[in-house]
Amino acid sequence: MSQACHNPARGEATLVVAGRPLLLRPSFQALVLAEEELGPLFALVERAGDGQLRLSEIAALFWHCLAEQEGITREQVGEAVMAMGLAAAAAPLRTILRQILQGRP
Repeated sequence: MSQACHNPARGEATLVVAGRPLLLRPSFQALVLAEEELGPLFALVERAGDGQLRLSEIAALFWHCLAEQEGITREQVGEAVMAMGLAAAAAPLRTILRQILQGRP
């Protein structure tokens, strides 16, 4: 699958980092790693719903969900979120959070 192509039905989204469109794929392994760092995923979803999700948490979740991290730093992911703004970052975030809550169809 091309890095620019994503399947929202699978919870995938695209994030542009350093000018490259990268695939965000919330796989089991990615979510386990995110949960180890950020705490329980259900609590993360609740914080997001309450508008209490921190920029660092969004960047960490995106970092863990990158289908391919090679050549991309975590700082670049955070910078990409800042460059797009929180309003634009909400779209891929919603896709991933929906996947966490609903799973695959």
